[in-house]
Amino acid sequence: MPYSHTALVPQGLAAFFRADYVRFPATGKQPGSPIIYLAGGPGGSGILAVNYRFDMFMALREYGDVIALDQRGTGRSNDLPNCESRQVVPTLEKISDAKYIEYHRKALLECLAFWHENGTDLRGYNTRENARDLDALRQHLEAEKIVLWGTSYGSHLALAALKEIEGSVDRVILSSAEGLDQTIKLPVRTESYLERLQLAVDQQPSAKAAYPDIKALIKRVHTKLEREPIKIQIPQRDGGNLDYLLQRRDMQQIASAFIADPQSAAYLLGFYRAIDLGQVPAFDQVPKRYFPDGFHNPGSPISLRAMPTAMDIASGMSKKRKLQVREQSENALLGDYLNFSYHYDGLAKELDLGEGFRSNPRSDIPVLLLSGTLDGRTYIESQHEAISKLNNATLVTVENAGHNLFMASPEIQETINLFLEGRPIEKTTLTLNLPDFSPK
Repeated sequence: MPYSHTALVPQGLAAFFRADYVRFPATGKQPGSPIIYLAGGPGGSGILAVNYRFDMFMALREYGDVIALDQRGTGRSNDLPNCESRQVVPTLEKISDAKYIEYHRKALLECLAFWHENGTDLRGYNTRENARDLDALRQHLEAEKIVLWGTSYGSHLALAALKEIEGSVDRVILSSAEGLDQTIKLPVRTESYLERLQLAVDQQPSAKAAYPDIKALIKRVHTKLEREPIKIQIPQRDGGNLDYLLQRRDMQQIASAFIADPQSAAYLLGFYRAIDLGQVPAFDQVPKRYFPDGFHNPGSPISLRAMPTAMDIASGMSKKRKLQVREQSENALLGDYLNFSYHYDGLAKELDLGEGFRSNPRSDIPVLLLSGTLDGRTYIESQHEAISKLNNATLVTVENAGHNLFMASPEIQETINLFLEGRPIEKTTLTLNLPDFSPK
């Protein structure tokens, strides 16, 4: 039987911060430290994650209380107003990247002023403060130590916790790790990912025939859209359709989202193939959740959520990484659209946590990292770099898995069980079946 709780935990820039969570009591005979789930995003709800990771939450109860936490500024722990700017990107006008980015930079400046006027101090919404919340939650739970279980941004938070509250951490379970200087992804890593995707596609004769050269296909379509964007219709909530001019930049942003997992990559390849053949991509046949925010609601003012906006800006990027992204994006297929906060650079310097935050953590605490070879958001090479200074880390490669891999195979749960039991993990490569990449 789960229990819902509210904890008042100290906040760096205010008296207290309210953290809501759901506790699933331990079922094992000798439960260990509480296991705290850290959702991705940033901005994801740990409580809502129970809906699609229920079996994992239940399985982990064997090893301790399992806590579904809504981090500060998310889910039931969120009392921050969303911001709707005055900026509206034209839907039927071909505009340059520079103009498009200008709309969004102006929107951010408007929203920063809006949040300030509404009494929201965004300096309290960063990953360092988020990590300190975990220690306050540990004290609230009256636990000596806690186990951190994080994915994507949740792994970013867990890595920060190893620097901020190392003595309070028992062990760490990570998947799809995002390092402390990896909020902004390297475009060159996308090229390597596409090569791995090609190898996977080539295993299926019909898919290989349809997509003999994925990179060439993407480049060809981008060139075509750059020369002449195509008019499409985007279904709206009221049942109608909105005319929209699909540009090269749109496909780069769609691709940045769809490369997360092999299943969504299969849809993406279909989109590109349709455009290449002079057809309209079947965007309406794919759930809206797969698309970047705002794509299915074009023509509306640019809106921003406080927590994810502030978190990404605060984690920022090192000077070295900024230079790498700038240089690599000039010839990269997806340009510099892998993480849009790259384009906010310089607008809120007071929020940036600085170079010290972005250095890799050093620790002897046991860490388990599960990495998918077909993860197009947190690339496997980057994940290994993110934990390079963790001396007691076990790396498990999941062949053919993507960004969302936790429940992709019973073997993954079995591996996590071994880790929590302190037993050796001898099978460090797991293999999943590939989805059907052939055109639908």
